[in-house]
Amino acid sequence: MAGIEICSSCVVRMEKNSTPNSIFELNQWDLQLLLADPSQRGIFFKTNGYQTLESQTLLVDHLKTTLSRTLDYFPPLAGRLGTTANSDGTISFHINCSNAGAEFTHAVAGNMSISDLLEPKYIPDTINSLFALNGVVNSDGVSKPLLGVQVSFLADGLFIGCTANHAVLDGIALWHFFNSWSEISRGAETISKLPVFERWFPDGIKSLRIPPLQQNESANFVRPSMLRRFFHFSKQAVSELKAKANQEAGMDSISSLQAVSAHLWRGVTRARRREKIKKGCNQEDQREIPCMFAVGARDRIPLPDGYFGNGLIIAQMFCQEAEILENGLGYAARKMKDLVAQHNRDAAIKYAQHWVKNPVVVEYPAITTFAVGGSPRFNVYGCDFGWGKPVAVRSGMAQPLDGKMTVFPAPEPGGIDVEAWLAPETLMAMDDDAEFMEAFAV
Repeated sequence: MAGIEICSSCVVRMEKNSTPNSIFELNQWDLQLLLADPSQRGIFFKTNGYQTLESQTLLVDHLKTTLSRTLDYFPPLAGRLGTTANSDGTISFHINCSNAGAEFTHAVAGNMSISDLLEPKYIPDTINSLFALNGVVNSDGVSKPLLGVQVSFLADGLFIGCTANHAVLDGIALWHFFNSWSEISRGAETISKLPVFERWFPDGIKSLRIPPLQQNESANFVRPSMLRRFFHFSKQAVSELKAKANQEAGMDSISSLQAVSAHLWRGVTRARRREKIKKGCNQEDQREIPCMFAVGARDRIPLPDGYFGNGLIIAQMFCQEAEILENGLGYAARKMKDLVAQHNRDAAIKYAQHWVKNPVVVEYPAITTFAVGGSPRFNVYGCDFGWGKPVAVRSGMAQPLDGKMTVFPAPEPGGIDVEAWLAPETLMAMDDDAEFMEAFAV
């Protein structure tokens, strides 16, 4: 498959810079992600008429101009991280809205079509080249841009990829920015939802302090090879999984996301178990395996509409393989439902208070797990820049973890798409799992 050619790269700053050098302190949800990778999300558009460099340049200039106008509403994304060394040896982090600018890259892959990137069973590594700022971690935002945009022109369309510092925003905030930029690109004079940048701190404590950051220990591991695959659950499949999970659990409150996540959890666990048996591990593994769920704090605290930052609680539980495999879909879905339900308002506040007293910066170890992030509620397909809605969404290479599931809405309402990072043998075993693949027959 042909590569991606970079045509130009520049810095885009706010057009008006109406809040010069504003400072926003990072809170507990932001700081816990300093050693993680940025968030990388991008969308494909089917377009015609951008085969020549002249036509591409006109569109690129339009996108630069509208990005500059959009950054006026999102000054943190045009800034850099700042640090303060405290007398007790700790460090405090903040966002300095310095208007140092976002990175903007114009790229071309004229011999490559959208189908070349979407149709393969496993997501090709070429997708990674559609994103800027590969290889950075969030703490690099002291000197690196907090936002990198790459517009890549393909033979029959284009891809707009955003790499955003995850210590500055989460998925909700990233799609808030993406949707706002598309509004300005379509000609809107202002955006429909204004962001709120003031962070929420437990007990009103600001300027949180953390120990000096150490090199991410996971960088010393040689990660096992992994593949990515998009699993598409149609509206009918989601409905059937939800009905089955609720029926088996004897309830009616298991959500679509919990049912789909439970189906994936059981499928991944079965596949890993079968591969271990093939390798001679015949004894039942009683080791507890982790399951993690990104739980939103916005509705639980609650935070103001338009809150622009992180609002994520990393909920975790441990279950034995046999516990998941010997019980049905309803059991696994109820376990997930109970995990989420435990993280109510009081738990969310206690989580934040505990973190302030015992700060832990998340690392991504080279272990197998099962972790669910993202949401089917993100307004991915409302990002119309003026030439129609996106046809697909993809992520970059950030945060590779064996067992990471990133959830997106499907193009058709009611469906759910999940991007799965897994070991090759796990994905292949799932292909041969009739119970798992049955969900994709509808």
